[in-house]
Amino acid sequence: MNNIFSASNQIGLVSTFSELVHTNFKGETNALCWYRNLDGDFKEIVGKLSLKENITEVSSTDLIALQLSEKGNIAREIILNDLKLLTDFGASPSLNLLKCYERDNEFDFISTDVYSFHVDRSPIATDTFLCTYHGAASDIVSNSQVEQKILIPEIRAKLKELHDGAEEEFENFLKENYFDLHYQLQADAEPINLGLGHLWRLAVDHPKQEVLPCVHRAPVENEGEYRLLLIC
Repeated sequence: MNNIFSASNQIGLVSTFSELVHTNFKGETNALCWYRNLDGDFKEIVGKLSLKENITEVSSTDLIALQLSEKGNIAREIILNDLKLLTDFGASPSLNLLKCYERDNEFDFISTDVYSFHVDRSPIATDTFLCTYHGAASDIVSNSQVEQKILIPEIRAKLKELHDGAEEEFENFLKENYFDLHYQLQADAEPINLGLGHLWRLAVDHPKQEVLPCVHRAPVENEGEYRLLLIC
């Protein structure tokens, strides 16, 4: 097992998909990792897929249609199996070929795009699953090493200037614009990169959640390289 993951109180390590979906989050642990060293040539798959937009969803049919080498076929079977496992579990996985996500540059003091450290929120009990097969991988960070941006005095003051409603509506304004989901790293924060091939389950903010939601971000992509990401 990877020492970086093993040493973190935030991360629970599992060795099967069943453990991944049935292990409860508890205490500081709000990220579960099905740790895997995957065989197969995922780069070959990326090279044979067509990017239609900055984010292109790849269907199982698209994958099956590719003419691949033996190593490429091994990689394809792994992805198809992951999609089936998550679908059979009741999730709705999406396989994305990614050039980049849309950037939020509206304000110079806060950003609400996925490159900013943030948490996911849902009105129903759910979790975020993700696996990066190729390209730059996402980061997570312990909740104790971040501060909610809306609680930072100078940022809060600027947000109040933006808000033109009544004082009692300010908190709703923050939620409606997703400002409350974003976090700033503390000076001594040590983000953990999720690496390639591991299937992750991250805690989401919802009414039945018993742990803090997992703070994470999308990586800045490597120049000239697409990401292949499973997410749901």
